[in-house]
Amino acid sequence: MLKAERSVAPAFMPKTLLSRIGFALSLAIFIAAALMLFHILRGIDPDKLIVALKATDPRTLAAGAGFVAAGYLTLTCYDLFALRTIGRTDVPYRVAALGGFTSYAVGHNIGASVFSGGAVRYHIYSGWGLSVVDVTKICFVAGLTFWLGNITVLGLGILYAPDAARALDHLPLWANRALGLFLLALLGAYVAWVWTARRVIGREKWHLTLPGGGLTLLQIAIGIVDLGCCAAAVYMLMPPQPNLGFVMLAVIFVAATLLGFASHAPGGLGVFDAAMLIGLWEFNREELVAGLLLFRLLYYIIPFVLSLFILGIREVLLGRDGRRIAASAPAAIARTGEYRHRQSDAT
Repeated sequence: MLKAERSVAPAFMPKTLLSRIGFALSLAIFIAAALMLFHILRGIDPDKLIVALKATDPRTLAAGAGFVAAGYLTLTCYDLFALRTIGRTDVPYRVAALGGFTSYAVGHNIGASVFSGGAVRYHIYSGWGLSVVDVTKICFVAGLTFWLGNITVLGLGILYAPDAARALDHLPLWANRALGLFLLALLGAYVAWVWTARRVIGREKWHLTLPGGGLTLLQIAIGIVDLGCCAAAVYMLMPPQPNLGFVMLAVIFVAATLLGFASHAPGGLGVFDAAMLIGLWEFNREELVAGLLLFRLLYYIIPFVLSLFILGIREVLLGRDGRRIAASAPAAIARTGEYRHRQSDAT
């Protein structure tokens, strides 16, 4: 027994080591961002911040909310695409929309979105006969769509505006252009890989057939639209001066989002904000913080509250239907027994 345990142990050591390295990197990113954020916010004037919040044009706020709504609408396509990829064409869009919106709204705020969002998805999709394995595949395909979109936007953005990335990584322009080319080459290699043959990953019941070349391009398009809507929402909420180009802001936004994702902090709290404040150093601090606070309100807090409300209403309706079925069951059983009794008398 001891010999068997020793033979199995080395197989788990690399995974344990990688998980520890990943945890250490996430912790390092969070601590570094927290220190930077504290240093930046220390000079913020609260009165000027309140003035900046009150000075926000309602039309600008409405435009930002519209782009956020469009972004969440695109997120529902993540789940719809994933459901079709695993062959569940019987699940309608309304269920995919419910699963996509609530899982992302909850996962964005709680953190560890793979687990928190996955739990919400399972709660919804299990009613349609989907297993834990099915939901895991949905999470994987949705995550793949997210990364494909991010790599595309980041690669094209850095290649077009290397100065935007330089604000965060402080690398020379040629190095950032090389990074953009590398990301696009990596993306092109993946698209070619899935286009040339049917690609299956995993084994036994965990196996998954990856989308082919054409569907992968659709995945990339969904990811681009999602990120474009989110970046447009931030762009609308930014101070009017200086007039920073949309592409430059989009690059900084995507990089900040990925750093927040890597930190595993709920909503990238602290990490995303620090990266945005560093990358957009040209803006007035109070006005920039006001814009970021409004974005958090629109993209994180309001959808989170709305998703909890929707899930609560759903539970009430399901509970009411369950009680109705339970109440009608004895009567149905009695009618069945009476029918069988009459049939026996007739014979």
